[in-house]
Amino acid sequence: MGLGLAVGLYGAAFGAAADAAGLAVWQAVVLSALMFTGASQFALVGVLGAGGGGPAAIGSALLLGTRNTLYGVRLLPLLEPRGWWRRLGAAHWVIDETTALAVAAPDRRQARLAFVVGGATLYLTWNATTVAGALGAAALGETARAALDAVVPAAFLALLWPRLQRGYPEAAVQRRVALAGAAVALLLTPVVPPGVQVVAAAVAVALAGRPRPAAVTS
Repeated sequence: MGLGLAVGLYGAAFGAAADAAGLAVWQAVVLSALMFTGASQFALVGVLGAGGGGPAAIGSALLLGTRNTLYGVRLLPLLEPRGWWRRLGAAHWVIDETTALAVAAPDRRQARLAFVVGGATLYLTWNATTVAGALGAAALGETARAALDAVVPAAFLALLWPRLQRGYPEAAVQRRVALAGAAVALLLTPVVPPGVQVVAAAVAVALAGRPRPAAVTS
């Protein structure tokens, strides 16, 4: 719940960005309710705000959203939602934060609980603050924007940090994955369209996280 409330506040920044891009309040609300994946939402309004057309904006949003497919593959055997309506509802909440919460849980029961509670808290908070941001965009000063910008990376660092400690299982693999993903994303961000570095980083971390072959002993 703490993570959902903290990251959900960032919805205010999206509401303000949507207003700056020329979207109506209802359009910002629909995007948060139906798309509900922050990076894709920001990509879409960012392209529109820069003067890009609808196809370019949608393409950027879809490209960034492809990572959620990888998350879904990882979460399906962990959550095992039964029935098409549960699968549909769970798929709508498959985002960075809920995936991190579920994967970090010590067992399947707590993974499901973390996914549902984290997803519900974040969804409600994100949508409420989207409305607030869209309505009060003019009152959101530079200091408030900077503070909101720090919320998401701080939350991710808090989730990631315990997995990098020596006592965590396979900590060396976790560190290789984190460093590879960060390096690829940082190197590509200045030279590729939004979203490409995310997909490339996913490929890099898959390679970095491959199990090493067991040593052969005589």
